[in-house]
Amino acid sequence: MTISLIDVILSQTHTTGQNRPSEFWGKSAKFWLCPTLLFAVFLGFYSNVFGLIFTWQREESQSPEVHHLQGRQERLPLSQDTHRVVLQQMQLEKKESSEGDCHLDTCRIPEVPRLLYPKAQLLKPTRVDVLVMTPWFAPIVWDGTFDSAILDVQFRNITVGLTVFAIKKYVVFLKLFLETAEKYFMVGHKVNYYVFTDQPADVPQIPLQEGRQVVVLKVRNYKRWQDISMHRMEMISKFSQQRFLHEVHYLVCLDVDMKFSDHVGVEILAPLFGTLHPGFYAADRQSFTYERRPLSQAYIPRDEGDFYYMGAFFGGSVPEVYRLTTACHQAMMADQANGIEAVWHDESHLNKYLLYHKPSKVLSPEYLWDTQMLQRPPLLRKLRYVAVPKNHAEIRN
Repeated sequence: MTISLIDVILSQTHTTGQNRPSEFWGKSAKFWLCPTLLFAVFLGFYSNVFGLIFTWQREESQSPEVHHLQGRQERLPLSQDTHRVVLQQMQLEKKESSEGDCHLDTCRIPEVPRLLYPKAQLLKPTRVDVLVMTPWFAPIVWDGTFDSAILDVQFRNITVGLTVFAIKKYVVFLKLFLETAEKYFMVGHKVNYYVFTDQPADVPQIPLQEGRQVVVLKVRNYKRWQDISMHRMEMISKFSQQRFLHEVHYLVCLDVDMKFSDHVGVEILAPLFGTLHPGFYAADRQSFTYERRPLSQAYIPRDEGDFYYMGAFFGGSVPEVYRLTTACHQAMMADQANGIEAVWHDESHLNKYLLYHKPSKVLSPEYLWDTQMLQRPPLLRKLRYVAVPKNHAEIRN
């Protein structure tokens, strides 16, 4: 196309110059016009090349999250408030993915020093009486399926946060809870006990192992126990963003009216985990007490469901727990606006969330049992976290 353009221009120049007194300027124009046009063409080509190089460098310097956000902005204009929320979420995820805040079992494989332990026998599984793997390849944790010595070394540099709510009369359970936790929970690891309470003065002082501390977080109480239960999600979400993200690697969220009776260690830790309800671990999905009313945000159809998870024991990495609790709180607020309350309150919303956000680990009923209400089956070799006998009506009143 460049040669054709030159020929046309030269042709026009020659034609217009035929009747001029001198042909010198016509010949001179022919001589200089061709190099000038070629120089302009090459200059445009190289300017485009350099522009592409700078664009590539600028794009590579941005994170994938920024590209994703820019794509979303092109497809869907955001308001200022929404834009700010998205940017805050990006910053949270960026902090999560940085090496300093990296969760050991998700983005970096820790080095394990020389250890002596029995070799696993590929053709001799340690458990054949129970399911040890979900259909989405999440391990189900039972006694005999893990080696604590190996796991303790893998998780040696982490800090675990344990959240527990001692509101109103439930503060009476704190002493036994903390004493048994010091004996069985994450022994040898750093732990922050986050005690949410409306009665800070009643939090008992107990001896703690090195690297462990009780952090009292004062919160308000509510008239109904159902409201206290449901607002746990809101408070965990709020404090996850404000401080947990900066203080611990994992969160374990527990009910206080329980006690530890055997080892509960780092084998439970994962990006997201739930615990099988002791009353439904052997039941079919139609028997699960999911929320069945379509009007509720916790609604699960009868032909769906993996397991029924207990609201008294869940957790994961801080960012994942933040997402879970935020989603559940928002769903409960939507239900409240529609004048409906899920059948089992926050537990119903937890089950809905874990159905569509599959947990990366599932804890067996060893990790939550009620010896008063349930007979212990032979498959439960250990009872690690058990309910404390109590009068529910009196405590909740």
